[in-house]
Amino acid sequence: MKRVSMVLIVFSLFVLCGSAAAADAQSYFKSGNEYFNDGQYDKAIREYDLAVSANADFPDAYYNRGMAYYKKGKYDEAVDDFNRAIAYYPQDAELYHKRGLSYLKKGQYENAIRDYSKAISIMPDSAEMYQNRGVAYSRREQYDEAIGDFNKAISLKPDYSDAYYSRGFAYVKKAESDFRKICDKGDKNACDNLKQLSE
Repeated sequence: MKRVSMVLIVFSLFVLCGSAAAADAQSYFKSGNEYFNDGQYDKAIREYDLAVSANADFPDAYYNRGMAYYKKGKYDEAVDDFNRAIAYYPQDAELYHKRGLSYLKKGQYENAIRDYSKAISIMPDSAEMYQNRGVAYSRREQYDEAIGDFNKAISLKPDYSDAYYSRGFAYVKKAESDFRKICDKGDKNACDNLKQLSE
């Protein structure tokens, strides 16, 4: 699957038939990629719209349009396009990863966790997938699960600074939760510790 960003893995381009419509779709797709790479996401989206109008069976165009929507903060539209691409490539971990990011931005943490879990099942050696699932767990205040994922990310990529930061944050939030429980029961030391953590 051809991706618009240099940091994304480039897969085989979806084979289009030799019709004029297919040629038009390819031309619009290429133009959309150029606009995307220039940061002109509205223009990229318009070109991807034309590409899928010319050829509705064009999953790369759905993926790239989804990425453009994501960059614009239009997460519902991004999810819709990632759904379309996943229908063609159900074993592409990157598609679940990007849809998971969109769910994370929308605050739909359970959906994000489900997508990251699927991505991890396909690509179990990706530190980034564990990191992002850990963030989703943290947002749900499931700190033990989050810390487990950050530990795994660090084991896969020992210099992963985001995972260390996220794990530290999860430890602090877990400590706050523990101190709050016993502070509410009248433990003065716990209340003092909770106050120090919040300063």
